[in-house]
Amino acid sequence: MLAKRMHHAARPLCAALLILILAVAAAAQDGSQRFFQTDALNDGLGPVPVGIDRETPQATVESFLDRAADGDWQGAAHLLDLSGYPVAEQPSAGPELARQLAVIIERKVVIDWTDLPDRPDGLNARAPSEAAMAGEPRRSILLWMVELDDRPVSIRLNRVRPAGGDPVWLFAEASVENLPALAARYGRSQFEAMLPEPLHREVVFDLRLWELFALPLAVLLALGLGFGTYALMSRGLFRKRRDEGGESFMLAVRGPLILLVMTATVNLFTHGLFVFSGRIDALVSPLIAVGYFIVAIWLVINVADTILNRLIDFDQGQLSPVGEGQERKRGLATKIAAARRLLIVILVVAGGGLLLREANLAHNLGISLLASAGVLTLILAFAARSILANILSSMQIALNQSAKIGDKLLWGDYICTVERIHFTFVQLRDWSGRRIVVPVSDFVEESFENWTMVDSEIIRRVDLRLAHDAPIDPLRRAYDDILDTMSDRLGDLDNRGVYVTGHDVFGQSVMFLVPCDDPNAAWLLECEVREKLLAAAAEIEARGEEVFPEAKPAEAA
Repeated sequence: MLAKRMHHAARPLCAALLILILAVAAAAQDGSQRFFQTDALNDGLGPVPVGIDRETPQATVESFLDRAADGDWQGAAHLLDLSGYPVAEQPSAGPELARQLAVIIERKVVIDWTDLPDRPDGLNARAPSEAAMAGEPRRSILLWMVELDDRPVSIRLNRVRPAGGDPVWLFAEASVENLPALAARYGRSQFEAMLPEPLHREVVFDLRLWELFALPLAVLLALGLGFGTYALMSRGLFRKRRDEGGESFMLAVRGPLILLVMTATVNLFTHGLFVFSGRIDALVSPLIAVGYFIVAIWLVINVADTILNRLIDFDQGQLSPVGEGQERKRGLATKIAAARRLLIVILVVAGGGLLLREANLAHNLGISLLASAGVLTLILAFAARSILANILSSMQIALNQSAKIGDKLLWGDYICTVERIHFTFVQLRDWSGRRIVVPVSDFVEESFENWTMVDSEIIRRVDLRLAHDAPIDPLRRAYDDILDTMSDRLGDLDNRGVYVTGHDVFGQSVMFLVPCDDPNAAWLLECEVREKLLAAAAEIEARGEEVFPEAKPAEAA
């Protein structure tokens, strides 16, 4: 009796489970039949010829290329979705549109057969599990992106089902509507049309014979024009400017201009005079984009450096000269260096986007980039954290003006001048000409003395250790005489002074102030005053007065 009751109780549960299984199966079946519904499909073209396979995306592309190779444009038209054309116009428009599509595929599209599904549902079995459409049937597949009037248009395959018929894969209606404009843009140019017909014959890798000669010719022409530009700017019209070194704007723009001429020549030859096939264009277009990008970066760096060299003389050691207008010049030089860094960042970001667009990497590598975006982001963030910190610190220095180019600093134990503020490091130069490279982040975090932050006047000090009973007045008179003889090289002598600053078992500490109006010469003036004070003290001691302590060096240590 109990078993019978359990049997009756299980029947509703089994029924519910069966309904759930059928619902999942129905959903899966419906998902595998994704397509665009249409009332009629190419009715004006008549029955589909035998031998045309439109069941899978790969079969559609293969059938189209086979028909195009045989010149069967009437049959190739059946592989296009002509829903945007009236039925009466389809017999005449279809073959012409098929011919135009063949031209676009030949010249601008590189078909990746490994990523073109050979399944009716369009599912990409090769897609990684992290991809957005992994394991999902599709009703639209992107083949390529082609530039048209400064905007990209897509060449797509759509899965279309006419009323009462089976779904088929066709070149999308939106792509077909753009074919006339694309053909006008990328069809035979006037120069190409002038070539003999035998030169249009395909030889290797689906390349035409004229392309094998035209591409090397374009490279040789670019090299020749580049060499001519170099000769003109070096020994021709601008010969008088060659001896100006780093301050010459002609020398600054010469390299970028040569590269610009070469890049523009290749661009004009491959995208203006002639239109090369997709295989060559996929290689040449990114190289042209890289060329323009390098020109922009190179020009910004050279021009900015030339302006900096003209504002401040980096070769004479006087990086922070005093006088009217020098503070403004040093501030302007720092701002130009900051603008240089900012422009480089902007150009790198913009150039990277341009390169991705020209190389069509977003289409070719889109799936793999999406699949590895998380890991790649973490790796780049970890690797670039110190670089980004230094770049932001360099911008911080430029904004708060805590250290300008040409400022005289006491950084650590170094008396030095700010020579350059780069992306990731600050280049300092000490009195002997040595360069000290400091990471920007360390430079910002460490405190330092800026001797020229507000004005250029500075007071140096000479500290002498004298005996307990050493006479100060004779040394003070000698000190005054020394400063009077050096007055033309010193600052305001009203800031002079002699002070006893300390005393211990070894003797007394006496400080002699040395006012200086030029921080560049302050340390040298301090050394000169110390030398003359020691000589005066030795003369006083020679007269029988004790000046220096009698402690032995070992005891003093």
